[in-house]
Amino acid sequence: MTTLDKRLNAYRDDLADIHLQGRCEAARFVEVEAAICIVPIGSVRRAPAPDAMQLTQVLYGESISVFERANGWAWVQLLNDGYVGYVEDAALGPQQQKGNHRVATRSTHLYPKPDLKTQPALPIPMNSILAITGVDGEYLTLANGQYVFSDHVTSSPLQDFVSVAEQFLHTPYLWGGKTVWGIDCSGLVQVALHACGKTCLRDSDMQEQSLGQIISMRDLQRGDLVFWKGHVGIMQDSETLLHANGHHMKVVSEPLEIAVARIAAKGSEITSIKRL
Repeated sequence: MTTLDKRLNAYRDDLADIHLQGRCEAARFVEVEAAICIVPIGSVRRAPAPDAMQLTQVLYGESISVFERANGWAWVQLLNDGYVGYVEDAALGPQQQKGNHRVATRSTHLYPKPDLKTQPALPIPMNSILAITGVDGEYLTLANGQYVFSDHVTSSPLQDFVSVAEQFLHTPYLWGGKTVWGIDCSGLVQVALHACGKTCLRDSDMQEQSLGQIISMRDLQRGDLVFWKGHVGIMQDSETLLHANGHHMKVVSEPLEIAVARIAAKGSEITSIKRL
């Protein structure tokens, strides 16, 4: 059998997604249980333990397929990008009304009443999914009875993914992160493209393989993606790179030639440049 990427296919020796039956070997194949994330940010980890590596994050309201629940953890697959990992069971709730709006600012708050002074105010990040059922003045009503400021959400995709990414300038670097409270290089690309309604896988190697067309470095323009092994950045113009990186430990805007020289000094060269 062809080896499947375990980041995107839920299978172990003992258990696997029933949709993979015939494509992999497992002792048992199971139907998925639909769920959503009910916390602002859920860590998706490599193993069911709080100190296991964070692979990515699931955001408030995002849909999840659950394959197993055990010892306070759930083995899941995220529907928006197919990523597989372990999430704390307490972060999940039942799939009810389908979300119809997305947070369009870097972050916003959910309130118990349509009033900015009410508490507790729950912070949620960009691309959180909300089920909006009504309007109350300047606020929108959620299916769960909470409220959100109407100008902070949208039912339509944003238009310029580079402008979205630029909102994260100076955001601290966080491995596996994809919010204003911490983000990594491929997370920055994914968050910006998802906000604009574009399909985007999670890791930089997946993005390099699946996004856009290869172009020459002589033809760089705003929106081009520059890839190294294990790293990706977004061109703001023909000379300036926006990227989350471990050197600065934050999202920075810097001349591409400086980033290229610094990364080359560590033994890595550009592997491709892609245009969407």
